[in-house]
Amino acid sequence: MTIWQFLVEPFIFPFMQRALFVALVVASTCAVLSCFLVLKGWSLMGDAVSHAVLPGIVVAHVVGVPLSLGAFVAGLLCALGTGYIKANSRVKEDTVLGIVFAGLFALGLLLFVNVETDQHLLHILFGNLLGTTRDEMLVLLAIALPALLLIVAFQRTLLLFVFDPVQARTIGLPVYALNLLLLSLLAATAVAALKAVGVILVVAMLVTPGAIGMLVARSFSTMLLVAWAAAALASLAGVILSFHLDLPTGPLIVILQFAIFLMALLWEQDRWRTATVGQAATVD
Repeated sequence: MTIWQFLVEPFIFPFMQRALFVALVVASTCAVLSCFLVLKGWSLMGDAVSHAVLPGIVVAHVVGVPLSLGAFVAGLLCALGTGYIKANSRVKEDTVLGIVFAGLFALGLLLFVNVETDQHLLHILFGNLLGTTRDEMLVLLAIALPALLLIVAFQRTLLLFVFDPVQARTIGLPVYALNLLLLSLLAATAVAALKAVGVILVVAMLVTPGAIGMLVARSFSTMLLVAWAAAALASLAGVILSFHLDLPTGPLIVILQFAIFLMALLWEQDRWRTATVGQAATVD
């Protein structure tokens, strides 16, 4: 098999084409949002929201509304509830997040095992990218694309809010509305990523690309580009390798993102050592 055949052969099948398309859409949205989450220090918030959507999915199934709607509402309520508890108690934010997401995830598991459904638990927990249907792809696009467009449209405003909320409030920006917008984008993006990697691994998609961009880039625009490139590359390679190696696609994409992060970390450390040696030589 030639390299070209290795790369192209998986995409002669329609389900692989849909899987790649969904993976790239999810990767793009998660990568852009992850830069803001990493700079804001909301990595644990992403973890909490991604786990909190499980009870929302079960309740939506029981009520008979779209699962994505239930997941979005549950994720948003988790984020807002966490903020309220933090503001009205002495408990630190990371502690609140740990308690809330663990409690809601456990509640979701209890509800799931006691509700008759044809949904497979492993598909919800770990994703089912290769099983994406055309209708599911359209729903995902309806969630992910508006979220991505909003992030791009409010990029400068969100960046100022992330870096310095006090300065943002001083110049008259609606800080509360921006906080709610970022939380809503986080919930929507987490819901969009569920099909690709499931509840458990969503946090990796929401954090790792931004961390890679932070290690490599010197400006925010470059950070966005690096994060997107890393997420897209991992998604493309993950889809192709999962076909040839018969491995789960979502976890493989996350592993590849982790590998890219390790390479970026080693490169950044080498750059730092080189700069330190150069400065020492200049002083001498």
